[in-house]
Amino acid sequence: MDFNGFVSDIISNNWNVFGAEVYENGHLAESFGDTNDNFHDIYSATKTVLSIALGIAYDEGLIDLDRSVLYYLPDANVSKMPEARRKAFELITIRRLLTMSVEDLPFRPADDAESYLDFSLSCDIRHPERKSFNYSNISSYLVGVALTGALGRDLGGFIEERILDPLGIERYEYGRCPEGYFYGASRMKLTVNGLSRIGLLLCNKGEYRGKRIVSEEYVSMATSIQQMNREGGYGFFIWKYKEGFSINGKLKQKCYVLPDRGLVITYLSHIEDESNALKESMEKHILGE
Repeated sequence: MDFNGFVSDIISNNWNVFGAEVYENGHLAESFGDTNDNFHDIYSATKTVLSIALGIAYDEGLIDLDRSVLYYLPDANVSKMPEARRKAFELITIRRLLTMSVEDLPFRPADDAESYLDFSLSCDIRHPERKSFNYSNISSYLVGVALTGALGRDLGGFIEERILDPLGIERYEYGRCPEGYFYGASRMKLTVNGLSRIGLLLCNKGEYRGKRIVSEEYVSMATSIQQMNREGGYGFFIWKYKEGFSINGKLKQKCYVLPDRGLVITYLSHIEDESNALKESMEKHILGE
């Protein structure tokens, strides 16, 4: 591993990387920049935290992956839906939302929507039975609202108590929708080290420092290919990457997890270009490819 080469590329290319960490077999091997002091937007990597929370509820028998999302949503919102749209949504299970396999959903709720939930339930799904990859923040938002209903309590507090506290993540922030639900699609902030701990939990099949947080069964499902896409596959709000998987957020927020190699590689950044130069540098210097 040539971590110094990776850092040299960051500096020489003036890439706006806040910090980076590499763990080998659960131990911090390399670090660069600000990994603990400041938290940063992790954008869609928030979805993976939501997936873990849902996994805990799944383990406890509180939510059924193959039940319609409508079962867990507030009656006041569901009852307003026209019959045809309600029948379409009745075919949309929690599993379908976790795998982003619902056609026709827009990318996100309208910025001016007073109710993200009503907006989401107003979307026309013309072919609800058709399973194809369609990346949408509405999918994860609906999972978060459904999980709130299944838990019967605030999801943000649940995530703090059952994930963040056991992982020792002390610096974090998360956002909510206009109705007050945890906004599971994005709006979460973590330090580099905080995101690394999420990766370490998944790398170790749901355990962290000897403590079981989520079942190996759920982690295996969540990190396996459940829906094919052009990037090579998708699990439950987790992306396939080589022989492992990755946690992704826009502007190059990344946590690459390669369990067979015992590697967890994390970096947070703010890079708006669409190039793969940072990833290619990581693969060259850290993975030796």
